[in-house]
Amino acid sequence: MRVAIFTETFLPKTDGIVRVVCLLVDHLKRRGLDVMIVAPKLGDGSVREYQGFPVVTVSGVTFPLYPELKLAPPGYFTYREIADFKPDIAHFIHPIMIGIPGMMMAKYLGIPTLTSFHLDLARLAGHFNIGFMQPVTDYLTRLVFNWADYSLAPSKQIQREMLALGIKEVGLWGRGVDAGRFNPRYRDAAMRHFLSDGHPQETLLIYVGRLSNEKQVDKLKAVLEQVPGTRLALVGDGPARADLEKHFDGLPVKFTGYLSGEALSQAYASADIFAFPSALETFGLVVTEAMAAGLPVVASRVGGIPDVVQIGKTGYTFDVGDVAGLVEGVRRIIADPVRQAQMGRDARAFAETQSWEVMMDEVIAHYARLIHLYRLSEQIGA
Repeated sequence: MRVAIFTETFLPKTDGIVRVVCLLVDHLKRRGLDVMIVAPKLGDGSVREYQGFPVVTVSGVTFPLYPELKLAPPGYFTYREIADFKPDIAHFIHPIMIGIPGMMMAKYLGIPTLTSFHLDLARLAGHFNIGFMQPVTDYLTRLVFNWADYSLAPSKQIQREMLALGIKEVGLWGRGVDAGRFNPRYRDAAMRHFLSDGHPQETLLIYVGRLSNEKQVDKLKAVLEQVPGTRLALVGDGPARADLEKHFDGLPVKFTGYLSGEALSQAYASADIFAFPSALETFGLVVTEAMAAGLPVVASRVGGIPDVVQIGKTGYTFDVGDVAGLVEGVRRIIADPVRQAQMGRDARAFAETQSWEVMMDEVIAHYARLIHLYRLSEQIGA
């Protein structure tokens, strides 16, 4: 089976979408599938191959409202490379500037198309004060996803929202976690000393993710002000970092920038509570990573978080913007150290059930089903 994957973001950029794409391609290689990736060109650091598979890069311009996103529509030369690859199916990772022209190419080549939802553009527009664009974005999302043969949602909540939007064929592609990479065994005294700025005895909250307005990281200030003995480590970077550094000035907050590999594993495992006040997620991959590392979670009810956090057992959830709910969740966890430790063990136990292998095999099953249906319809048409 030969799969063409079209993605709006890829290496060397690091975010949740890129990680899912890489995990997918890793799994496809293990299962013996051939892959071609079509992605935007991100300067001199752009990769031309991944896992031995070709990466076709497309030049574009920076999207002003989201500087880490490139507007890069593929053209004739990209089409020729795709046609020469002879894919059996095309998978579109939330089609926008690369995916929409790519879908036109796939339709012209006569191959089945699968889309997966990764970015809520309509709600994102609201966070950039262009909420008037939401109806247009919703309309285009419905149009593009219905143009594909089948679509996948990352969580039950997003699946319901997609169906309510009028997208007709929506399955579920949940998110897993690498429970070997994210594991309590990576707890490290030196890392905890670093993240806590030399105060390892205090309660250490950690946030991992992009530092941008829609993540509402600023809401964590209330926890530091209202819950004595708490500190915060912010792992990640983004356009809101400078504003957040001013916002948290004088408070016990450590900005680490991006961490990866073993350092990221150590950062998760060396904290006490994962705090995630984001207002906009399609899933929230970092939540299950934190749970795998043995951390109870306090997070907003967005994306796939209600699917994975069991209230009172593995953490607490709150409505978006509910600062009092955020603070109360942290208070409840640290009020009883014995129970806090048990919540961490329960979080780890749940994460161990969330296998990427099973979820990626389900995607391959969708590929096979769509290819079979396409070939069957061709035989009937003939």
